Amino acid sequence: MEKKFGYVRVSTKEQNTARQEELMKSLGVDEVYIDRLSGRDTDSSL
Repeated sequence: MEKKFGYVRVSTKEQNTARQEELMKSLGVDEVYIDRLSGRDTDSSL
């Protein structure tokens, strides 16, 4: 049996991931990774 992985992302720490997490659960996702960072916070000096 294959394991399903999901990815939930919100732009700010204040945003709620509950709706996305519920969707993942309803889709039978086994493991959910949550990202709460803004793209503007990344270091673009590379």
